[in-house]
Amino acid sequence: MLTIERAKELNDSMVTQEHLLIHALNVAYAMAAMARHFGEDEKHWQAIGILHDYDYEKYPDEHLQHTREPLLAAGVDEMDVRAILSHGWGICSDVKPETLMEKSLYTVDELTGIIQACARMRPKGITDLEIKSFMKKFKDKRFAAKCNRELVLQGCEMLGMDVKDVSEICIEGMKEHAAEIGLLGTDEA
Repeated sequence: MLTIERAKELNDSMVTQEHLLIHALNVAYAMAAMARHFGEDEKHWQAIGILHDYDYEKYPDEHLQHTREPLLAAGVDEMDVRAILSHGWGICSDVKPETLMEKSLYTVDELTGIIQACARMRPKGITDLEIKSFMKKFKDKRFAAKCNRELVLQGCEMLGMDVKDVSEICIEGMKEHAAEIGLLGTDEA
């Protein structure tokens, strides 16, 4: 099973850009929170989140096309590689999310981008972000316009959950690590 340490080691061998490293952490902490919600292994799901964009920096136009073989060769389990590939379903991968972990990764990848954008606008960052405020921003399609809300909603549907509930789980998971992911806000800087 993929560990957090191994995931960081592999990710660091390919990813150097600060914003991509922060995105990996955002997804990792949201994934840990989703695992907690479902009673699954938080550290394992967090490791998958860290490694999910393994090839993106070097191959942005061929995302996930340079992931399978290198990760398998590095000893990453076939099911973990499958989970990583599934987050690009319908975009750059034909691996459909089937497990709770895969469906969660598919959903939170884009969702954490909207959460991050929302938190960065607030004086206290994510630390006092309430779900009601977040949902207003989520519904405003002009806000964080590059984040695919339809994909998030499709993922929530696959999970059998409301976007509000998934968002709240992810926000709470990210709050625990606000300093590390740069979301303490301007009041704390």
